[in-house]
Amino acid sequence: MQPSYRYSKLFRRSRVLWGSFSLWQPRLVFWCGALAIGVISVGFAKLADLAQKGFGSLTSSGEWAFLLPLVLTPLGFMLSAYLAATLFPNSQGSGIPQAIAARHLRDEEDRTRLLSLKIAFGKIVLTVLGLFSGASIGREGPTVQVGASIMLAVARFSGMAQARGLILAGSAAGIAAAFNTPLAGIVFAIEEMSRTYESRANGLVLTAVILSGLAALGLSGSYNYFGMASAAPTELRDWGLVLICGIGGGALGAAFSGFALHFGQKIRRWAQPQPLKRMLALAGICGLVIAVIGVASGGTTFGTGYEQARAAVEGNALPLLFFIEKLAASFLSMLSGIPGGIFAPSLAVGAGFGSTVGSLLGTSIALAAILGMAGYFAGVVQAPMTAFVIILEMTGDHQAVIPIMAVSMIGYVTSRILSREPLYHGLSRVFIAAAIRARRVVERESE
Repeated sequence: MQPSYRYSKLFRRSRVLWGSFSLWQPRLVFWCGALAIGVISVGFAKLADLAQKGFGSLTSSGEWAFLLPLVLTPLGFMLSAYLAATLFPNSQGSGIPQAIAARHLRDEEDRTRLLSLKIAFGKIVLTVLGLFSGASIGREGPTVQVGASIMLAVARFSGMAQARGLILAGSAAGIAAAFNTPLAGIVFAIEEMSRTYESRANGLVLTAVILSGLAALGLSGSYNYFGMASAAPTELRDWGLVLICGIGGGALGAAFSGFALHFGQKIRRWAQPQPLKRMLALAGICGLVIAVIGVASGGTTFGTGYEQARAAVEGNALPLLFFIEKLAASFLSMLSGIPGGIFAPSLAVGAGFGSTVGSLLGTSIALAAILGMAGYFAGVVQAPMTAFVIILEMTGDHQAVIPIMAVSMIGYVTSRILSREPLYHGLSRVFIAAAIRARRVVERESE
């Protein structure tokens, strides 16, 4: 073999190896991003728990400490709203509408205004601040925006062109890691985030969910969000819960989402002359009313509502009016404009509604709470498959698969009849419109 031929062959091999590395580099960055979502989700969860416990300790450490929320909550809301408006714009609210809007925007700069590592950092910090102030919010929706922001950063760093698919994958990974519900993450991505099945993105979604789930599993271990339940309908009146929780929960969910969209539009118009000043005033008023509700309820409406929902799933009846108080606190927390999600509070409202129905009918509290969660959650997000899968994975109640499925569908149909526009997609249009207006201003200035 001639030396020149041997060297040329070696050169071709090195090019193949280098070409293989250049092909694998984006995948490695993507995998690291998915693992990072799992790790950050676990850290976010722990910070949120510490903040909620800190608020509970402060408001129960003295004779008059229960009145502390009347000062702490309004001030915390105003600080959170101020930081969101000045330092971390577009971090307000759940974060899911921002992720949906970013998928509809084609310009990279427009997407970056909604999803970035800076916004992800601010989202975590301000959600924790909200929980420390007693807000009725959750961390699961914000985790979606955090996950989508990480994946959009991955698209920039690795040169991957599938930005829309990566946002979808990051959102799914965020839900999966936040709730420890991998199937729900996938279903959520298909049903709620995209509203269509995208075969090109299914591999990205599945891989991101697996890797983020493995990271969360390694740090937190295997667990069910609400433990293991085994409630099942045994009597005719138990089956009556399906209709009552489906129709009632769906109607309550429709009222929440419909009023949120309606009053959200009214508030944006009202705040237009002096947006920062008026939104701070609104946040303070909402915080004060939430504090009054919390003090009147004995502190049960502050925070995510996880403890109350879990107690109901375990068969312990909640106060009859808890679901109304929690719904009001969650609604005002959302209207205030501070960063924070509605997933966990919605589950608490649903569990409270189911518990009340179960108490009045004399049925199983655990079964009623699970069905109440499914009906109300499906009514709020208008995503029955996501509601069914997420409730099933969080409770492990495989004996009630058919009732949970039926309640989710009834809740969705009821909500759809009463409120035609899904909550998250209605809110996403606000961000899309703002991005279009900002783009037109830039174009005029450049002319």
